[in-house]
Amino acid sequence: MANVVYPKAKQAMLGGDVALDTDDVRVMLVKSTYTYDGADEFVADLGAVDNGRSAALGSKTLTNGTFDAADTTLTATDAEACAALVVFVHTGSDATARLLAFIDTPTSGLPFTPAAGQSVPITFNASGIFAL
Repeated sequence: MANVVYPKAKQAMLGGDVALDTDDVRVMLVKSTYTYDGADEFVADLGAVDNGRSAALGSKTLTNGTFDAADTTLTATDAEACAALVVFVHTGSDATARLLAFIDTPTSGLPFTPAAGQSVPITFNASGIFAL
């Protein structure tokens, strides 16, 4: 698989339902048991694959159709193999937290198996998190 923006996220962005520069955008480390599915729309659709979430991303930018933000960290919840990151809009409820992008080929570091409770630095690619 390659990095991809979820189709429903594209629709939501084009319809004005997602504002990347002002929405609370976060990153989730997902376990290797998750396989990308373009029909997934919300965090609740992913099942039990969450292995830690970041706080709200800071220093977000939108330049020439590319979304980027400052690097961040998260704390792994389990010592299980992880193969991707999922970018999503945090709403306080997984049933409404919109999936934005699936990232399995960042600059480096994936796949890996963190220790439970390990602080995991998330370093975004110099070319941005994703582009439309």
